[in-house]
Amino acid sequence: MPADNESPQNASPSEPVEPEAPRVLRFAYVAGVTPGKWIRRWEERVLDIPLESFMSDDGAQLSVLTDGTADLSFVRLPVEREGLSVIPLYEEQPVVVAPKGHEISVFEEVALADLAEETFLDVAELGGAEMAMQVVASGAGVVILPMSVARHFNVKDTVARRLTGAPTTEIALAWPSDSTDEIIEEFIGIVRGRTAASSRQPSAQQEKPKKEPKPDRRGPAVKKPKVAQRYAPNPDKGRGKGSRKKGKR
Repeated sequence: MPADNESPQNASPSEPVEPEAPRVLRFAYVAGVTPGKWIRRWEERVLDIPLESFMSDDGAQLSVLTDGTADLSFVRLPVEREGLSVIPLYEEQPVVVAPKGHEISVFEEVALADLAEETFLDVAELGGAEMAMQVVASGAGVVILPMSVARHFNVKDTVARRLTGAPTTEIALAWPSDSTDEIIEEFIGIVRGRTAASSRQPSAQQEKPKKEPKPDRRGPAVKKPKVAQRYAPNPDKGRGKGSRKKGKR
């Protein structure tokens, strides 16, 4: 029989608990979104949680959320919203992109109705905006893109002009609805332009430690003695109106 001080054979030594990995907030964004200002504001306000970002193409703007690669994603609408929280942010100006030397280059903006004779290429079928602009540069046709996307890729031998009469696109911020917490809310508030002192920001709602009152070094208050009245009471006080005329004594 085992001695009393011997542990049972099936008992295993306690395993050390590994410390929890520090929180990192990750977000993705599609081409044309410029997140620099939001990153700077985050780094100014939230010092203990690093922020990481990366660009995703339009086809992966939601998959980065489902596979856990990103906590939030700046997406181009429309998207499937099942299980997601989505906040529309702003609309994008459409442009028409044509080969360099095309007649649209002499105008500042072009109406969609004036391009009826043009060959429009399908951006998705060509593998995305950058590849589509490469095809446009070869003279195969024109494409309609958000202005921010055309500027981002800036393919040589193409020209882009503002397009009127065409549907606009919209950028939104999306994240899984069941993952909303104070850190996500803090980032949302920054994106929406809330100040650091806004009552809707979780960081501003945290109770600040109360400062202890400073000791009173002046000592007990000393009651001042009453000062004798140095002036005689006003003789006119209480008399009827006009009892004394001004200037006559």
